[in-house]
Amino acid sequence: MTIVTEGPSYTHAMDAAPGALVRRAATGDQAAWAPLVERYQSLVWSIARSYRLSGDDASDVVQTTWLRLVEHLDRIRDPDAVGSWLATTARNECLAHIRRRGRQGVSLDAVPEVADVGPSPGEGVIVRERDAELWAALHHISERCRQLLRILASDPPPSYQEVGAALSMPVGSIGPTRARCLQKLRSSISAKTHPDDLLSSP
Repeated sequence: MTIVTEGPSYTHAMDAAPGALVRRAATGDQAAWAPLVERYQSLVWSIARSYRLSGDDASDVVQTTWLRLVEHLDRIRDPDAVGSWLATTARNECLAHIRRRGRQGVSLDAVPEVADVGPSPGEGVIVRERDAELWAALHHISERCRQLLRILASDPPPSYQEVGAALSMPVGSIGPTRARCLQKLRSSISAKTHPDDLLSSP
């Protein structure tokens, strides 16, 4: 399958609604695939990583998720909700992968971080220190919170419907849960940055 990533047809497809892209892809329109992948690839990857899979296993889950979409293009009940469909499929593939492996995931240290290509060398040190603090703090919040925050950090940001599908979580509980998880993360970072504050607290 050839994915078109330039030209007028690609530019037009980038502005199309997800449901329209799914319907076009189902008819064999190759130009519809690149916008779909660009729009949802980060979401699918974030779900795979949130289950603490290794890099290779996460890659397998991502590829399988897109393969499932190819296989079911003409059978998706609500093409406009393709993001939720992909999130649910990625979640199911992660769970199936874990069951096949007979384990409950691997350490977060085994998950590769995105390469830093933007900041200058000096800025890069600051970014790495900040990221190291964040990763350390993530170890001190619940697994559920880690999954939620990783998925919400996808770019472009997923809808709450897509997040709910990825985590089998009621949409109405995502906002309050996110707020609680962020507060726990801030507290963990603060405790590591200002340990004396905890000792002096009543």
